Amino acid sequence: MKKLFNYISEVRHEMSKVTWPSREQVMESTGIALMLSAMIALFIFFIDQIVSRLINFII
Repeated sequence: MKKLFNYISEVRHEMSKVTWPSREQVMESTGIALMLSAMIALFIFFIDQIVSRLINFII
């Protein structure tokens, strides 16, 4: 039990050292991640369409 309390105490101490991002930073990072995901999805969609049409043309 003593080890558990020691562990929790150390975790709390280390978590107090963490620099948390501001709300604006989180929102900006989230927006960038969503835009990049959408761009990659569109790229894969168009490549898939091109490859599909090429395969249908060959067949």
